[in-house]
Amino acid sequence: MSTETKDGWVGVVKGRPQVGAFAERTRRTRISDIEAFTDITGDRNPLHYDRALAEKSVFGKLIVQGGVTSGILNALVAEDLPGPGTVFLEVAWKFVKAVGVDEEITGRVEVKEVRPDKP
Repeated sequence: MSTETKDGWVGVVKGRPQVGAFAERTRRTRISDIEAFTDITGDRNPLHYDRALAEKSVFGKLIVQGGVTSGILNALVAEDLPGPGTVFLEVAWKFVKAVGVDEEITGRVEVKEVRPDKP
């Protein structure tokens, strides 16, 4: 039985990242983001669709689903850092502020640790 650790980074297009490396993406949210996310998930919370209700809520505006905002991080990991050939091993989201329609969001990922066996 071999105790040799396989190099999990073999299929990663951009190779193994360095600790401290980071990447960012910025985009503006749109009504079409809400519609696309609803098509995928079925999330029809009126805070995303009913402007009158949303404006009377604690948020004071229509807000996009949390998955719309966290999705930018999926793109960062899959496309930028580490890039194609990698997947999330674990995530924990903490939403500190609601994001409205037509607001700019920025996602940022930073490499804190690199495991030789996991891309």
